[in-house]
Amino acid sequence: MNLGRPTTLAAVLTVLGAALLVGPSAPAAPTSAEQAPPRQLVQFGYVRSLVPKGARYELRFDPALWLSGETANQAAIEDGAIPPGDTVPNDYYIRNESRRLLSYRVPLTARVTVLTNEGRGPRATRITVAELAQIVKGRNPKHRSLYDTLNSLGYWLRSNVDTVVSFVQQYQP
Repeated sequence: MNLGRPTTLAAVLTVLGAALLVGPSAPAAPTSAEQAPPRQLVQFGYVRSLVPKGARYELRFDPALWLSGETANQAAIEDGAIPPGDTVPNDYYIRNESRRLLSYRVPLTARVTVLTNEGRGPRATRITVAELAQIVKGRNPKHRSLYDTLNSLGYWLRSNVDTVVSFVQQYQP
């Protein structure tokens, strides 16, 4: 008489039964890095004001969505900007629903890139935060040949929480 065999079979059936009750194993818990927000955020929008505040500047920023591809087409149709079946020009659409402003701190060391008309077309040109503040006010202290003379183009803003790291003006045909 072999007593080991029924005992082993019972043990296997118990383990299998427990596995069926529990179901597939759950994914591993996320690490603390996966739970934290990204170190830097990038968003598109409009610089509405940029004023000196102590040893830095304060930005008032109007975030918007820069959309392209099918996402842009569907959003533009939903917003009534184009009829169903049409596509957005130049494969982008900007959705700016709220026009509510966000405040950011801007150190003097933030990188700023604007578009200028030099040579055969728009060119990315580095400027200072102080010069951008003047451009936002409608001035052009360095008498640059600005591509965006109406200050209507948006910027890609990169920030660490509430502090701006960089601004890059977005080209629009």
